[in-house]
Amino acid sequence: QVQLVESGGCLVQPGGSLRLSCTASGLIFSTYAMRWYRQAPGKQREFVALITEGMITNYVEAVKGRFTISRDNAKNTMYLQMDSLKPEDTAVYYCAVLTKGIYWGQGTQVTVSS
Repeated sequence: QVQLVESGGCLVQPGGSLRLSCTASGLIFSTYAMRWYRQAPGKQREFVALITEGMITNYVEAVKGRFTISRDNAKNTMYLQMDSLKPEDTAVYYCAVLTKGIYWGQGTQVTVSS
């Protein structure tokens, strides 16, 4: 059974940094592309970033140059380094993997506010 667990969300001031983690189990982690999504209050869940098995990355335009996705296959863990955070980055952040269906973590809250 695939399980994804996110961590690292908290309250941070505008301009600050935060690193989210997503640890996976129940799959051969190194063979799957991994994704980050986010959902702000009153809005639909949106794609944030992707990292493929071959370490190719892709980002939504709003976070390019500020967020960095990475993975450590030895730890079955994916990361999202978030710098220069803005209030509009406030959301619940989810990690996801597509394997015989899409699996989601429980989410971690990121709040950017002074």
